[in-house]
Amino acid sequence: MVYNVHVRRLTVAAEAAAGLIDSLGTGEDRLWPVDCWPPMRFDRPLGVGASGGHGPVRYYVESYVPGRFLRCRFTAPRGVAGFHEYEVIPRSEDECDLRHVLSGSLTGPALLTFPLFFRPAHDAVLEDSLDRAELSVTGTVRTPARWTPYVRALRLFAAGRAQLGTAVRRPS
Repeated sequence: MVYNVHVRRLTVAAEAAAGLIDSLGTGEDRLWPVDCWPPMRFDRPLGVGASGGHGPVRYYVESYVPGRFLRCRFTAPRGVAGFHEYEVIPRSEDECDLRHVLSGSLTGPALLTFPLFFRPAHDAVLEDSLDRAELSVTGTVRTPARWTPYVRALRLFAAGRAQLGTAVRRPS
């Protein structure tokens, strides 16, 4: 079982943070860190039934409450069953939490790939996402996330594989 939670307290009213979730996968995405991770894309505007993903991770929108909540159900990678979700949670007139939850079960190859590759990358991308959200609604990031040496090594490995794949791909 995997249960992973990332939360960022934002010093703005929930109404000011509401557009963060709604912007996911659009050209004006204020939440997903598209500058340093594979972009999140959907096959149509954000809503129940839209399918998409980021990098090798695929899912469809299972539940969506504009400005408040989004749950996506995984369809890939193989061996991952569950969901991930973003939620804006009001705390006071001028504070809210932006929370991301990943919950699910692992079987087969995911028992190895999730802890070795996906979990460290997931933690890094989520903290980058919360930094982007905080910057978008407050104009600053109190404590910017930092990638671990392991995450930096994974990214170098992935970049090298991508270049190698391009270099050895045969013309069709």
